[in-house]
Amino acid sequence: MLDRISIAGLALAALLGASVTDAQAWDDTKYPDLKGQWVRGYPGGSRFDPSKGIGPRQEAPLTPEYQAIYKIQLEDQAKGNQGIDPTIRCISPGMPRIMHVYSPMQIVVTPETTHVLIEHIHDNRRIYTDGRGWPEDMYDNPQYAGYSIGKWVDEDGDGRYDTLEVETRGLKNPRTYDATGIPFSSDGRTIIKERIYLDKTNPNKLYDEITVIDSALTRPWTALKYYRRETTKGPIWWQEDICSENNVHTWIDNQDYFLSADGHLMPARKDQPPPDLRYFKQTGK
Repeated sequence: MLDRISIAGLALAALLGASVTDAQAWDDTKYPDLKGQWVRGYPGGSRFDPSKGIGPRQEAPLTPEYQAIYKIQLEDQAKGNQGIDPTIRCISPGMPRIMHVYSPMQIVVTPETTHVLIEHIHDNRRIYTDGRGWPEDMYDNPQYAGYSIGKWVDEDGDGRYDTLEVETRGLKNPRTYDATGIPFSSDGRTIIKERIYLDKTNPNKLYDEITVIDSALTRPWTALKYYRRETTKGPIWWQEDICSENNVHTWIDNQDYFLSADGHLMPARKDQPPPDLRYFKQTGK
């Protein structure tokens, strides 16, 4: 009995010792201070490249095939339709559109994972920094946010990490760069690379240099996004953004219809035919 107790005690001590060692190994001072609430740092609407205008003014380097697809989407929207923008259905905007930061963002750094938390539908990200490789079934189980693997680096050699390098793969469609419908390739093989770092002279300014590699592009497309830290004490986190709660758009047979104020189905564009009602009992005129 005493031997069993001694063995159990040794096992518990070893476990506690390992926990203490792990805790001591984590040195928060080696990482940049990303605490607090971050919001979009540039004016204007949501767009991939903040230095350029919305929609066609983004000058996306699309191949001729995808330029034609984009042209169709713009024409469709000009008629009052929604195009291929998935967010109208309350689907996650996906990466890299998540990093437009529609709502406030919080970044939580832990020893093995950096969490990006955003007050918007399904926009939270996990960036794994534990040295793992890509899952074998990554493309069999794609996600709108993708699968992100990161690495902290010390670029200026001062002994502290200053940049988080991230690569994201395994992305799910449908996704667009913005509400105007700038498209991604349908092959699902998009690769997104990021460099996330604080401004060297302003600790309340955060950059995310994003490069998209996609077969719908003629070359990698890079944009520099930036955010500002709210300096007010105790920022408010509303926590809940339920897109479907007040969404008046409804999709039937790949068509967008609209719910009127009195709850009746109505067309979303001029001369739109009604949906197929074959499974409903038809009433006589």
